[in-house]
Amino acid sequence: MRMIVSVLALAASLDAALAQQPPVAPAQPPQPAFVNGALAVPGAPANSDTVPAKFSEKNAADDKLITLAYTFKTLSDDERHAIYEALKGQPTGSAFNADIGTELPPGIELHPVPDDLIARVPQTKDYRYAATSDRVLLVGTSRIVAGVFAGQ
Repeated sequence: MRMIVSVLALAASLDAALAQQPPVAPAQPPQPAFVNGALAVPGAPANSDTVPAKFSEKNAADDKLITLAYTFKTLSDDERHAIYEALKGQPTGSAFNADIGTELPPGIELHPVPDDLIARVPQTKDYRYAATSDRVLLVGTSRIVAGVFAGQ
């Protein structure tokens, strides 16, 4: 009997303790870690290379680049401007406008990138260039345009 009374007293004190506890808030549903392929946590970059092309115009454009053009994809605006400024006034013979991925015909004269520009933008090493009236084309050894730089 004594045991029953002890258990009842313990149960009564437990009920009193539970009554003093604040109510439990309803659990929030877990938030997804990724939304449309982008990391959706505080501090995550807004438009990274992991976002699928169907959700990112930048990544959709990158997907269309030829592999050779990735050399110049990560250049800063200052580096792009430096390339254009250093090479825009250089004499190049015949002018030819082309886009990335275009193979230049044999008649287009190409010049090696100057050493001072290579020192400033190392990615230009081993490329040659042709300048047009408004753009500079950086060309690989296969005569395929890998980079197009224009004034701002």
